[in-house]
Amino acid sequence: MTGPGDDGSDGAAESPDASGGPLPSAVSPAPGAGAWFLAVDSGGSGLRVVVGEVGRPVSVPLASGEPVRTGPRGIDAGHFMEQLVPMVRALADEAGCAEWGTAVIGATGLATLGDGLREELPGALAREFGVRTVALVADAVSAYVGALGIRPGAVVAAGTGLIAIGTDLTGWRRADGWGHLLGDCGGGAWIGRAGLEAALRAYDGRDGGSGPLLACAEEQFGPLPGLPGKLYPRPDRPAVLASFAPRVAQCAPDDPVAAGILRAAARHMAESAAAVCPTTGEPRVALTGGLFRMGDPLLVPVREELAKRLPHAQLVAAAGDPLDGAVRIARDLAAGVLTLPADGVMVHVVGVAGRGDHF
Repeated sequence: MTGPGDDGSDGAAESPDASGGPLPSAVSPAPGAGAWFLAVDSGGSGLRVVVGEVGRPVSVPLASGEPVRTGPRGIDAGHFMEQLVPMVRALADEAGCAEWGTAVIGATGLATLGDGLREELPGALAREFGVRTVALVADAVSAYVGALGIRPGAVVAAGTGLIAIGTDLTGWRRADGWGHLLGDCGGGAWIGRAGLEAALRAYDGRDGGSGPLLACAEEQFGPLPGLPGKLYPRPDRPAVLASFAPRVAQCAPDDPVAAGILRAAARHMAESAAAVCPTTGEPRVALTGGLFRMGDPLLVPVREELAKRLPHAQLVAAAGDPLDGAVRIARDLAAGVLTLPADGVMVHVVGVAGRGDHF
């Protein structure tokens, strides 16, 4: 496996794909859909939105700063539209376009919490903006396309949580992404929890403890007997755990316990990547997400573990982020050259025959 560098990987706006020729389009745009599009990244920190036209640069992104709520039916389509409408209206005034032929929404939780969004959002987008073709994609898919473009491979997306996604351009495979209680192994919350456990072991005098991590934990959270009361009642427990992950990386160069935690995280990442990566050809693998900003203490063992498990793959630098991926999908869909496999869950594409009726 070669390392990232000037590998010639495509950017988020390049089309069509150049890796073996295009596949037949999964979905063509609706008649008269037009070349104007809007692209949205809906993540844990809120919405980011751009608008554009095929063949021209996209607008400057607008951000909401508030994540979309979830309710009994999963992701709340009404709350999504409450945030989206004023941002698109503002962008429309600047762009000089009142109707958008295509909309692509990359959403966190779409695969497991997206039933209501898939049912309600296409009609709402048609009524508000005249959208004729809507693609709802899991945020892992938009992260994949932002990182690798439309070509076979695998992407590990790591922040507070962790998910790996791969495709051979005939279907999607995902691994992990099960949340901090059931999985997300190797993600920020996982690393932070393991670091705090090592700190508590040192506090108790048990084997496997880390004095440096104990000092970091007391500096960040105060006396450790109070830690459960500060952590367990919090609704944002994964984020609180993940906030300790950088301290694990800080200690790793001089602390074998911290280094071992990051090595274990790297093994988990490589296992997930190997579970989804195509086994034939020369697929590409990319790493994306805020966790990798911790640098070499994590990146070095991740590269080593990936090389062991995926010797046939090429590790490349991510070309862009999930919003770049949503833009790429929107450009291709508006131009009628989308080659992503649509499975109804990870990638759900529908046409809207009027002001809200699907066809």
